[in-house]
Amino acid sequence: MTLTELRYVVTLARERHFGRAAERCHVSQPTLSVAVKKLEDELGIPLFERSKSSIRVTETGLRIIEQAQRVLDQVGLIKDMAQDGKNQLNSPLKVGAIYTIGPYLFPHLLPELRRAAPEMPLYIEENYTANLRQKLRQSELDAIIIALPFEEPEVVTLPLYDEPFVVLLPAGHPLASKEQLTADELAKEQLLLLGPGHCFRDQVLESCPPLVEAVTHRSNNGSPALVTEGSSLETIRHMVASGLGITVLPLSAATAMQYHEDILAVRPFAPPVPFRTVALAWRVTFPRPKAIDVLSLAASQCRVIEKAKTDTPVVVESA
Repeated sequence: MTLTELRYVVTLARERHFGRAAERCHVSQPTLSVAVKKLEDELGIPLFERSKSSIRVTETGLRIIEQAQRVLDQVGLIKDMAQDGKNQLNSPLKVGAIYTIGPYLFPHLLPELRRAAPEMPLYIEENYTANLRQKLRQSELDAIIIALPFEEPEVVTLPLYDEPFVVLLPAGHPLASKEQLTADELAKEQLLLLGPGHCFRDQVLESCPPLVEAVTHRSNNGSPALVTEGSSLETIRHMVASGLGITVLPLSAATAMQYHEDILAVRPFAPPVPFRTVALAWRVTFPRPKAIDVLSLAASQCRVIEKAKTDTPVVVESA
């Protein structure tokens, strides 16, 4: 059993295709196929189910491949330890964030990181929590920024800050005359939310139970209380500006673009104010702890919420 063979099976499990896996490993397809078969023969069990149209990881193979990934992570750690004094802030850092955080955090985070580690190249990605989880586990990303709760074996999470939810509504809307709003008041209005599958949608509905009724039931005249389900917060914000309804957004998203005061209004919730905790997550085996320290410090120093130009009260940061 060799590290090369472990790298081959991990890549094949990820790609589910011999040709693509061979390309990722920079070897020919026959070379990869022979190495995978050799490892299976040595272990005495098949790691993959092969057919003409697909490749599937066996149940036992899945456990072995997960362990192989941990071994490869440890090898990376050993290599760094062997190079005493190596600057951990020279190598690229691959950071992912969920769609409802990335567009509002990255513009502030990247300048902070460049000041703290000017020689560290950065790769950033926005994606769904499930996809970021998988990429973190497969070492395609070094760290991810998500909303809690987030649990994954052998992954560390560090809360960065708490971000309140606010109500975004057309400036001429009757509720704009109020200083604070409640979820019960929102449930009676035409509501715009992200579609199913977005974690922020789930957080809003969980923290504002009256909105669940608005989403799942129709009003007395039969019209849907929910106008539409959007695919991005940016689209929803523009729809509110067009007068199509009201919505609930994280404070950073609600104030990211400055509309004229006669177009949009931002109002806080009456206590208890719903909020989310933004956190950093990384593998316990990630071999560059200094890079994680710089990233977490930069994210905390961004203070995106406090920088937002709004009169809305801000939840105190937790880290």
